[in-house]
Amino acid sequence: MSRTLKAHLAVLLANLIYGANYSIAKTVMPAYIQPFGFIVMRVGVAAVLFFLTAKILVRERIEKQDHLRLLGCAVFGVAVNQLLFFKGLSLTSPINSGLIMVTNPIFVLIFSGVFLKQQITQRKVAGIFCGLAGAVLLILYGGHFSVSITDPFGDGCILINSLSYAIYLVMVLPLMKKYHPLTIMQVVFALGFLLILPFGWSEFSAIQWSTFTPSIWSATVFVVVGTTFLAYLFNTLALRELSANVVSVYIYLQPLLAAAFAMLLGKDSLHALHLVAAMLIFAGVWLTAAKTEHGR
Repeated sequence: MSRTLKAHLAVLLANLIYGANYSIAKTVMPAYIQPFGFIVMRVGVAAVLFFLTAKILVRERIEKQDHLRLLGCAVFGVAVNQLLFFKGLSLTSPINSGLIMVTNPIFVLIFSGVFLKQQITQRKVAGIFCGLAGAVLLILYGGHFSVSITDPFGDGCILINSLSYAIYLVMVLPLMKKYHPLTIMQVVFALGFLLILPFGWSEFSAIQWSTFTPSIWSATVFVVVGTTFLAYLFNTLALRELSANVVSVYIYLQPLLAAAFAMLLGKDSLHALHLVAAMLIFAGVWLTAAKTEHGR
């Protein structure tokens, strides 16, 4: 299997996890864990897991000129990204969150052009908006989106989170070409934990662990280990071979994967609209990936 194919599989797995996270996290938050307390838990555990894994598998020293960039990655990729996403998700619906997060590839395209001097070609733009059309079509159709359930502050948090994660993807890319992903992740999450601790400690200390049921424990472990440690690791591994544009455009698969899960559980059935949306999304991923990998 080629390294490029492995990278695509890694980012696909990350988005499988993210797609499930929208609803799973809502079963725990805010009834059992408040948003910022949840962030302290997931970032703290992930920081330990990245540290232990890095110590076992890799040993690298980070050059001084990269310290500031690493701090920026911790700010935008962990602190701002995590705090605002979970705060927004606690206030608004998973449908709204999914709709707003599809702005991420657009932000990445713009930032890649401005900061990485990557050419914004017609094919990249067509790919991103093709995928966007398919994702929005699925979300609107499957979720019965309604403005009446929108929380403006919550939606604003999700939008800023999308912007922050786009900055992170563009900022971390040069580091991925220089260091092993685990080297980067252990530092980014250690710094990120220090940044979010003041915001979430009171909510973390207020968690009533005795009220957790087995299903709540399972959901918590999924969010902490899956959505944080594994998903970040998979996306970071993918960035070694793929551009930030390609990694970000995979976000359009999340509503498609959610629809597929619903069908498997018997909560939805296959319609022509699913097929149309799927073709648009896969065409968007192909246009963006083919353009980047061949350097045209």
